[in-house]
Amino acid sequence: MRLEFLYQQLLYNSEQEADWATRAATSSLIEIMAILSRGDVRSDVYKELERQLETLERFRSQPGVDTSRLKVLIDNLANQRNELRDIGANFMQPLKECEFLSSIKHRSAIPGGTCEFDLPEYSHWLRQPFDRRQQDMLNWLNVVRPVCDAVVELLWLMRESAQPQERTAINGMYQHNMQRDAHCQLLRVSLPAGSELYPEISGSQQRFTVRFLEWSTIDRRAVQSGQNVSFHISVC
Repeated sequence: MRLEFLYQQLLYNSEQEADWATRAATSSLIEIMAILSRGDVRSDVYKELERQLETLERFRSQPGVDTSRLKVLIDNLANQRNELRDIGANFMQPLKECEFLSSIKHRSAIPGGTCEFDLPEYSHWLRQPFDRRQQDMLNWLNVVRPVCDAVVELLWLMRESAQPQERTAINGMYQHNMQRDAHCQLLRVSLPAGSELYPEISGSQQRFTVRFLEWSTIDRRAVQSGQNVSFHISVC
């Protein structure tokens, strides 16, 4: 989910012409590189794609299934799986070997370390025409896109795998005990539009708790609601 969050920022800011937006996009790219450099994220995503494909293949013979929609979904996941296989384990090497990005990454660990005084080359690049900056960004983006697109697709599939159920949090708190054989990967909590509450979720493999907090201002700490709260939850 962190990868999806950063990827959305990167895509949004890379389309904006302002140099500050390009700076923000570059920062998101640096953070994505950090995540993808820890462990074998590509392999984990590949295995999850395989698992989802096996699950979906079993639906082909089920009655009442929209076979055309299922085929589109399976083909999409299969294409992403094949793309991950084709890029190989060293797909990040072009970004790691880019001295320009390495200098930005190194200075990003220092507060204000990417200013013009510290990185004149970076500042000069940010002043280049938007088309030039966007082309460079697209070249970098294409390196991480296969993994990021697959993560976004898997999270969408996960979120859509369960129907929301209406529940009530007594005095602002809801607790749920998981069944022993339950395979829960994600929780989704929905409140009516305009609600002044927000959820705080904690839990383990056996149970989880949702607390609904009342927010007033940044100067006061949010407190748990004392009212019964109706909401929808999906255990995906």
